[in-house]
Amino acid sequence: MRCGVRFCGGCNPRYDRGKALVTLEEGLKGEVDFVIAEENVLYDLLLVIGGCTNCCASYEQFNTKEGVIKMWDKTQIEKIARAIKELEF
Repeated sequence: MRCGVRFCGGCNPRYDRGKALVTLEEGLKGEVDFVIAEENVLYDLLLVIGGCTNCCASYEQFNTKEGVIKMWDKTQIEKIARAIKELEF
């Protein structure tokens, strides 16, 4: 599965967003290819990583087959990993 990643601008981060992505990558190694999202590319899924509860990063400009998952707290890492694993590809 190819998952595009969109980070917020980082104006008020409450956790290390990059470290959260690394943790997800390690937990889903061999199952998911995480890449920084680019416009005009079709992804299976888009992961929006916000630094706070506003999770205000725009993502409408990206194309996905299965939609968008948002994360705004490091405590959501396991929940996000389970949600991604539940998608069938």
